[in-house]
Amino acid sequence: MAENKQLKIGNKAPDFKLPDAEGELVSLNDYKDRWLVLYFYPKDSTSGCTTEAVDFTGSLPEFKRLGAAVAGVSPDSCKSHQKFIIKHDLAVTLLSDEEKTVLEKYGVWQMKKMYGKDYFGVVRTTFLIGPDGKIRHIWDKVKVAGHVDEVLAKLMELTQQAL
Repeated sequence: MAENKQLKIGNKAPDFKLPDAEGELVSLNDYKDRWLVLYFYPKDSTSGCTTEAVDFTGSLPEFKRLGAAVAGVSPDSCKSHQKFIIKHDLAVTLLSDEEKTVLEKYGVWQMKKMYGKDYFGVVRTTFLIGPDGKIRHIWDKVKVAGHVDEVLAKLMELTQQAL
């Protein structure tokens, strides 16, 4: 278990190279000169994660209009992502981190507690990464309801500042 580096706004986003649902490698560098909404979620096809992915998919045209891509990361396999995408007609990029290396780099693989038991899992977190590769905003311990609207509002605010 890597120590939580406690990423902060203004830090350079940790690099990554992960397979998407089709097994194609995707890296942070692929989003160079664009905004990236990088969201970490616990598990495909669970209620909160499904709502979040469907909400991001529904707002994808707005994100694209603002020059942003959206990618979700979970410890699920590429095959699991494929099923999740097909079942819910998702348009966001889903990346597989079965080794949990990127989850650890971003500090979202943490000790959690449920029914009195301690276990490691993904703390739902979203990073807004600027075209310069720096973290511009972090949403920690995300509540799904209204989250995509918050991200969109922050992106609008930051892109307006850049004009």
